[in-house]
Amino acid sequence: MKRLALLLGLLGLPLSFMNAATPPPAKIESIVLGGGCFWCTDAAYKLLPGVVHVTCGYAGGTEPNPTYEEVSAHATGHAEVVKIDYDPAVVPLATLLDYFWSVHNPTQVGGQGNDEGPQYRSIILYANAAQKVAAQNSLLAAQKTFRDPITTEIVPLTKFWPAEDYHQDYFAKNPEAGYCRFVIAPKVDKLKSHLPAVKSS
Repeated sequence: MKRLALLLGLLGLPLSFMNAATPPPAKIESIVLGGGCFWCTDAAYKLLPGVVHVTCGYAGGTEPNPTYEEVSAHATGHAEVVKIDYDPAVVPLATLLDYFWSVHNPTQVGGQGNDEGPQYRSIILYANAAQKVAAQNSLLAAQKTFRDPITTEIVPLTKFWPAEDYHQDYFAKNPEAGYCRFVIAPKVDKLKSHLPAVKSS
């Protein structure tokens, strides 16, 4: 202890430096959203400060351990979704949900753009009562900005199934792929200029 005190003195630091409170680790929360092809939604949410990780996966159906082929064949009831891990001290849930309405077209029935099928439906899967209320309130507010009715499902999350490894970070890993160049890249560029304001970290 004496040696440490001497060392701190040589460095010009008070002994109280040893007991300085370190900031607590960020409290990370998660929500599961589906807005069309999960490659698009993944790339869109990775633009948002406060989002610490995005995982592509499947949810909203009944079959366990679904594969991409099964989901695409409409054999599971699942939608393509993303699990968004975020720091609510930087980006509140309300901001994440407000952003959701600009990431895709929530009024389209049976898909998104040219991606057709129930696996591409608009869906919010809530994990608790607070998320449910936030989702409902966000939808009501968003509806005022859309001429057509919002078709987004708001349903409880029973299980999130991560997608196969090759779906994770797809846009970042395959920027020259046709779908990335002609569908995802224009969406990402548009969203960059319309990112919502978030708290400074």
